[in-house]
Amino acid sequence: GYDRAKILTYVFAIMIVRALVFSARAMDVSRDIAQGDLSNYLLKPLSYLKYWFTRDVSSKVLNLIFAGAEFIILFLILRPPFFFQGDTVALLAFTASIILAIMIYFFILFLISSIPFWAPEIGWGSHFLVTVVIIEAFSGALFPINILPQGLQSFIMATPFPYLIYFPVQVYLGNIQGSALMGGLMVALAWTGVLWFSLKFIWQKGLKVYQAIGR
Repeated sequence: GYDRAKILTYVFAIMIVRALVFSARAMDVSRDIAQGDLSNYLLKPLSYLKYWFTRDVSSKVLNLIFAGAEFIILFLILRPPFFFQGDTVALLAFTASIILAIMIYFFILFLISSIPFWAPEIGWGSHFLVTVVIIEAFSGALFPINILPQGLQSFIMATPFPYLIYFPVQVYLGNIQGSALMGGLMVALAWTGVLWFSLKFIWQKGLKVYQAIGR
């Protein structure tokens, strides 16, 4: 449930988690593919995927610093009744869920960014549809998913999107525990694996198309 402290914490936690998970540079991958700049990276002895993941992590660190500073300033000014999680298991589970969320979001963006291999002109449109419309609605960034009808909740929880924002925040608040917590982490881990193998498959297919047309 939500008391006043948890409602306020939920709102501010979304701000922090969103800044950490949703800050990503991988959207620029589609531009590299569409404009042919990917060739410059393929000629170098480095992993293109690791290169962008490193850039993403750097971006997230900066965003976390700024979001954390905003949180501290607002907390000192407003002094709201926040909920601070003190349970070690919950904090460890929260950390694990954040790591999985970062990986899931990165893989989703990289998959969407691979579309220009086959359709260079629709890269930005696909990003907008997935990141703004679908992810914002289903991740819990706009509202708690558990206020929806049970059937719709079950459907959304079977997708990777709630494990980006909603699940980590609920874990921090202590609203998901025990078998539900372990089950949620397993689903998030499974989606991480599925997206990783899907990305490897799509990327290999895309590179063949990219090289075949001489870009």
